[in-house]
Amino acid sequence: MKKPLILILCLTVLLNTCNTASEKTSIKLAHGLDISHPVHKAMVFMADDLKQRSNGTMSIEIYPSQQLGTERQCLELLQIGSLGMTKVSASVMENFSPSMKVFGIPFLFRDKAHTFQVLDGDIGKELLDSGKKYWLKGLGYYDSGSRSFYTKEQPITSPEDLKGLKIRVQESVTAMDMIRNLGGSPTPISWGELYTSLQQGVVDGAENNPPSFYLSRHYEVCKFYALDEHTTIPDVLIMGTYLWNSLNKQQQHWLQASVDASIKHQRKLWAVAEKEALEEVEKAGVTISRPDKSKFKDRVENSYKIFNEDPLLADLISRIQATN
Repeated sequence: MKKPLILILCLTVLLNTCNTASEKTSIKLAHGLDISHPVHKAMVFMADDLKQRSNGTMSIEIYPSQQLGTERQCLELLQIGSLGMTKVSASVMENFSPSMKVFGIPFLFRDKAHTFQVLDGDIGKELLDSGKKYWLKGLGYYDSGSRSFYTKEQPITSPEDLKGLKIRVQESVTAMDMIRNLGGSPTPISWGELYTSLQQGVVDGAENNPPSFYLSRHYEVCKFYALDEHTTIPDVLIMGTYLWNSLNKQQQHWLQASVDASIKHQRKLWAVAEKEALEEVEKAGVTISRPDKSKFKDRVENSYKIFNEDPLLADLISRIQATN
């Protein structure tokens, strides 16, 4: 049984890397977002940049909109070498790299500048490397803004308004615990199924950043958006370690340089997209509110107590809070 499995793995890696006699390398990149999303546009920028840097010897083939599976499924494909790269939320990564749980802690970051200081510094690099023992190499972070609540029937002005509401969350224990602490009922649903779930009343609302709320067209169903900005969870660009290790040093350098360039580009795109998204959903009849964040912070203090019981997470929390 072992020999056929080894042959299958070898074939999938060959299909992904596609090294030919001319030493051209093609990498498959899959993600779950729409092609109009800033993250997808940044990936297109990255692919173009890599082609130029490598003089056409390296290319990236992008599969958007969950064509090759959900975020979790794409990570599993990376681990066995059946996919080259993917983009996932750090919330999903925590199932594969436990230290990533730290991103799901509510109100951990003070503002955008603080977030970038952490992501671009030693802590961010340390967290990217934390997935290596799970055959996942982090390449960088895309800005994913802050997540806030949107609902169908009533606005969220305080945690009390969440009581009894079924709120869609990602496949993240941290996210589910946060919703429970705030009084809601967490309901994990894949991103691709959420629009229909909102329509049919499977859930009463969800939480996400403004561009995702807008581009998913969830505003057609949910007419209340409360900008409490409870978590700041970045998107993480991931490559399977098997494929990364198969690249030579020059190829690794080109790829990482293109990733870094795309991150700078994506952050500019994101700032514009956030502003545009809020303007457009408001035009579409969505009521945007900015509730008192202190009320929400008080209700999630228990999260810090629980995480501080874990020495690794306690250290990360302390270092993030001390970052200027």
